[in-house]
Amino acid sequence: MGGFGLFVTVLLVFAILMVFMSVKSVPQGMEYTVERFGKYTATLTPGLNIIVPIIDQIGRKLNMMEQVLDVPSQEVITKDNAMVRVDGVVFYQILDAAKAAYEVNYLDVAIINLVMTNIRTVMGSMDLDELLSRRDEINARLLTVVDDATSPWGIKVTRIEIKDIAPPKDLVDSMARQMKAEREKRAQILEAEGLRQAEILKAEGLKQSAILEAEGRKEAAFREAEARERLAEAEARATLMVSEAISKGDVQAINYFVAQKYIESVKAIASADNSKLIMMPLEASSVIGALGGIGELAKEALQKKG
Repeated sequence: MGGFGLFVTVLLVFAILMVFMSVKSVPQGMEYTVERFGKYTATLTPGLNIIVPIIDQIGRKLNMMEQVLDVPSQEVITKDNAMVRVDGVVFYQILDAAKAAYEVNYLDVAIINLVMTNIRTVMGSMDLDELLSRRDEINARLLTVVDDATSPWGIKVTRIEIKDIAPPKDLVDSMARQMKAEREKRAQILEAEGLRQAEILKAEGLKQSAILEAEGRKEAAFREAEARERLAEAEARATLMVSEAISKGDVQAINYFVAQKYIESVKAIASADNSKLIMMPLEASSVIGALGGIGELAKEALQKKG
């Protein structure tokens, strides 16, 4: 009875052990490969899975989530023989667990070396200026090449980013001097353009001022000529009136001409620059009489008009 009980106990323990060995729980984001006598047979997905104990065993445990690898820094010689130090990162995701497990050994190392090799190839075919200004283009070219090369491994390279491009210190100093010279050049060009624009605006202002001044003189001359024309017309009408009065025997008209010439002569003498004091005999009664004659003429003209 004691031997039978021991046998049952051993059998029960063995059964529990077989059940424990046949049930496999795979966490989310992971996949396990199953090997039967060393040969791949199946892939266990996240959740509870059953395998044949003793015959089947877990081969590789693979992370199916997107992963990131640091690409070590390395020196690259550009097309124009400039030495630069470059590093980066690569993002990838396993799509086929069996291929990732059995098509390549040391997957991470293989990816890093492949990326480093293609960095030297792609960046070595470019000039330094292109290297510094076309980082997005470099990333896109690297991604295309590396993704095609890793497809047989059952992985998808989602992104490759160049983190840093470090030229030598003497080259950085030269670039800084070149940048400073370019900025000074642009500043001088902008300053010259500003001075040129200011001179143009000043010339335009002087031109407009001269045009306005000429137009003002033209307008003034026109108005002065018009005034002289009206004055001449008035004088002509007065002369015509006086002439008609003289032809009719009006003595007052003769007095008008005499008084007018008399007053003009006195005005000319008084306005001379070298005259300080004028002493001349004047007959006030004659001048007053002449002025009276002018008044009579005006009165007669108004009466005839009325």
